[in-house]
Amino acid sequence: MTRVAAFDCGTNSLRLLVADLDPETGSATELVREMRIVRLGQGVDRSGRIAEAALGRVFGALEELMAMVREHDVARLRFCATSAARDADNAEDFLQGVRERVGVEPEVLDGDAEARASFAGAVRSLPPLPEPLMVLDIGGGSTELILGRASGEVLRGRSLDIGSVRLNERHLAGDPPTREQVEAAVADIDAALDACEVDPAEAGAVVGVAGTVTTVAAAVLDLAVYDRSVIHHSVLRPDAIQGAVHHLLAMTVEERRHLGYMHPGRADVIGAGGLILTRVLARTQVRSLLVSEHDILDGLAWSLA
Repeated sequence: MTRVAAFDCGTNSLRLLVADLDPETGSATELVREMRIVRLGQGVDRSGRIAEAALGRVFGALEELMAMVREHDVARLRFCATSAARDADNAEDFLQGVRERVGVEPEVLDGDAEARASFAGAVRSLPPLPEPLMVLDIGGGSTELILGRASGEVLRGRSLDIGSVRLNERHLAGDPPTREQVEAAVADIDAALDACEVDPAEAGAVVGVAGTVTTVAAAVLDLAVYDRSVIHHSVLRPDAIQGAVHHLLAMTVEERRHLGYMHPGRADVIGAGGLILTRVLARTQVRSLLVSEHDILDGLAWSLA
């Protein structure tokens, strides 16, 4: 049994998992699973730089989460960042701040490494599903599509520069967004998917992970509050997902914030993320989406075991 800590810093959120992992049995005991919405990617798509306010949010949250790590005497620790850190001209300011607070060298994952870590985390403890599996990971700055097998073997994976924060900043300025704005976002998504070497139509089953997917799942399930135990491995019909996304897009940000299952930091970008989800599913042959609460964070943690 090895006690590990893994950080995943994306465009929208900073997440921590502390767990006892046994690679011989595959068992995991979670000790800490925390998320903070830090919006590291605020304005990066437009300016190419991480905003000072975003750095302040990340470093403040990181200091809070590191206090939890120190309480658990971990043997190994890994800190990984993804889309926003890949794209920013001043990424070194971010990385230096992380070094000072975490004490290990932070890693900026390229799109291929991000996709593989997402797949590794998502396929653990899945029910039997038709292969090949496609794991769909919708983040704030990028979206990963990965085809592979339940054994963990990756056949093909791609990271696309479309994500909930990036698309929201590009297109969905209205509150709620106008039909024209939604159409522009859809055109952007479709163009990225047209150029993607991973064809969703090849998937025998689709596993959706990360905050956009799990929040839309909470909407489809009509949860009064966010409940990981109900959302994990829930099975959703594509038409129900489309209906939930259209409903969310018709609401104002303030109305979304009052939904019991909605994290306030996702309320403004959930419409954009939901559009990515519906456009990917529209290209598949599957009749349902399996939702997993296990994702890249779990993949990073198991890489330490």
